[in-house]
Amino acid sequence: MSIVVTGAAGQLGRLTVEALLARGVPASDIVATSRDVARIKDLADRGVVARRADFAEPDSLTAAFAGADKLLLISTTTVDERVANHRRAIDAAVAAGVTLVAYTSMLRADTSTTVLSATHQATEEYLRERVPSVMLRNGWYLENYTAQLPLVLSESAVVGAAGQGRISAATRADYAAAAAVVLTAEGQAGEVYELGGDEAFTLAELAEAIAAATGRPITYTDLPADAFAQALTAAGVPGELADVLVDADLAMSRGELFTDSGDLRRLLGRPTVPLTEAIADALR
Repeated sequence: MSIVVTGAAGQLGRLTVEALLARGVPASDIVATSRDVARIKDLADRGVVARRADFAEPDSLTAAFAGADKLLLISTTTVDERVANHRRAIDAAVAAGVTLVAYTSMLRADTSTTVLSATHQATEEYLRERVPSVMLRNGWYLENYTAQLPLVLSESAVVGAAGQGRISAATRADYAAAAAVVLTAEGQAGEVYELGGDEAFTLAELAEAIAAATGRPITYTDLPADAFAQALTAAGVPGELADVLVDADLAMSRGELFTDSGDLRRLLGRPTVPLTEAIADALR
């Protein structure tokens, strides 16, 4: 069985390759792809098949997916190019005879009102019409918050526009491990997994957790959308990304990044990594 992982130079893709190896999949049965294969040379040195794949170049996708049984299609990052990129990848998977495509979508993609969700909705629809598939609707990453700890500590504040919305975030490693489970299991076609951490939290509770971990006073400042956008751009976030982040926080305030499905825990066969542990790890 050959399993292709796209975006293997990225954080989620690399973690998924590691999770497949940890599950006993032979390295020679894993195909890691990247636009720049030099970035995955370390995986190739361990026996993983490394192939170049550029979502803007259909011929490279056809070659990268050749002989594959299953494909993990990790959603690309450039929002305005995402759907076209994904369609080219799906078409290449069909041409290669792939029997199952797992797609990293977004939590509640079918009902979410965010800018991001529209691209995931379009990809899911295109995918379902063309090849047996499974939707991995990933929630927010805990790393989205732990990566901001230096800024939070310098400002003594978590800033956002999520109100009292609860967020079911999990670590990238947990999402990657779940993907590896799905890619190595039978009977996955047609499944839709709403994936999120066991312990949802508000941004006020995030601030409390950081304060408890550091012994420093940290507060949550809830801002109107326009003020949050200004705060992000003042911190150096590009305008387009700032708009996406504000839109996501507003979705959080409406409960769109919350799930109590338990899907992630069941796939992992264990509890998800809690917020407190993720904060402690990031502070080490």
